[in-house]
Amino acid sequence: MSPTKPVSVLDLHRMKAESRKITMLTAYDAVFARLVDQAGVDVILVGDSLGMVVQGHKNTLPVTIEQMAYHGAAVARVTEHAHVVVDMPFLSYHVSIEEAVRNAGLLVKEGAHSVKLEGGAERAATIRAVVQAQIPVMAHIGLTPQSFHTQGGFKVQGRSDAAADKLRADALAVQEAGAYAVVLEGIPTALAAEISATLEIPTIGIGAGEGCDGQVLVIYDLLGMDKSFKPKFVKRFAELHDVITGAIGTYIDEVRTGAFPDDAHSFGTKRQKVGGESKATGTEGPKPLLRAVYGPTDS
Repeated sequence: MSPTKPVSVLDLHRMKAESRKITMLTAYDAVFARLVDQAGVDVILVGDSLGMVVQGHKNTLPVTIEQMAYHGAAVARVTEHAHVVVDMPFLSYHVSIEEAVRNAGLLVKEGAHSVKLEGGAERAATIRAVVQAQIPVMAHIGLTPQSFHTQGGFKVQGRSDAAADKLRADALAVQEAGAYAVVLEGIPTALAAEISATLEIPTIGIGAGEGCDGQVLVIYDLLGMDKSFKPKFVKRFAELHDVITGAIGTYIDEVRTGAFPDDAHSFGTKRQKVGGESKATGTEGPKPLLRAVYGPTDS
């Protein structure tokens, strides 16, 4: 795939057929979306996990469709290469199929390339209707965070024979309903590998082992920005918590000691010659406090 060509649903299917692993990461704003996209990730997930990592809730249930549309638009606006999938939050597709289609359409109108919703066989009719409305759907089975209360919290799913059979049936049901891919979350490695080998559509694992067709992580977890959160399935590829708090601490010290701002980070007074004499004209008034206005050549 060209680094500038947007990743499509067909590209993801081709990657599975060619046994090329799919990479997916979350992003919730333009800054992180641009970084993730420029790094070359295949799929950006605007997850309702923002309820926890951005808004500070204990679970994803309070997130609204309006909030997902807002964050999805911010991400889609700056993404040039990655496929952008936006989560449908709790109660945005549960009440009726008509409402599900309408809400999925809202997310696409704001820039999403596809939507993701949780649930297996019980959501097959909804998935089918959204797909028939020309909106690609990524399914999500196993540990489904919107089922936090019914699943008894964030627990691994599919460990018993009956639970494993249900996940196998759910995976086939969402594929038959038209989902183009499915997230497998919090299920035993062997079961996830079996489901991945059975399905024609790509599987994206999180806490589901290496047998999936791709992997997804929350970007803040990957970067090690929260030292208090480290579940078994998360690998920290950086430890930015100490880097960020260290930089902020240095800023605080320099402001309090007067080391910042220095001349290199301040604006001078412009002077012009009047009758052969140099005369101070003063500054030309403060420019708007926008990074797009202030640049390295401003003096």
